[in-house]
Amino acid sequence: MKWFSRTLALAVLVLVPMSAFAQKVNTDFDPSAPFAKYKTYAWAEGTKSPNPLGEDRIHAAVEARLAMAGFTKATGTPDVFIATHAVGKEEKEVITTGFDYGYGYYRHGGGMGGMSTSTVNTYTVGTLVLDMYDASTKKLVWRGTGSDTMSDKAEKNAKKVDKALQKMFKEYPPAPPKSKP
Repeated sequence: MKWFSRTLALAVLVLVPMSAFAQKVNTDFDPSAPFAKYKTYAWAEGTKSPNPLGEDRIHAAVEARLAMAGFTKATGTPDVFIATHAVGKEEKEVITTGFDYGYGYYRHGGGMGGMSTSTVNTYTVGTLVLDMYDASTKKLVWRGTGSDTMSDKAEKNAKKVDKALQKMFKEYPPAPPKSKP
């Protein structure tokens, strides 16, 4: 019976989609944008978090990352405008555990049944998009996107936002494109 419990535990791990638990972060940018000249920012309207406290946490985390990247908040006309978009989407996953065995066709009198159980788990995937627009051209020059499962605990979500922003700004400013000989 020990092998059965180990096999069952392994089957549960294999059947649970790992992508639901892994944070995904991507960035994209305009290679012609003068990133070295961007030093000041101001906020632009984005898609607010459904939780006003969460929105405040997101803005504070973004401002901290911008400061680490050498930005200061503009007192006049900024070099770039920053907008955040925070959305959540409910996802469902079906997890089936147990075993089944048999032979033949049920309608023709053959077959033996095993036991299996299916459950539906519902979770929310939160996505944070950080947009940077050149203030003089109003053109989008940089975008960071991070997605992860959301927690019921605000402090866990704040840590996930910080981790996503850290990954987004890891290679900021983006390296200029390499010239071809």
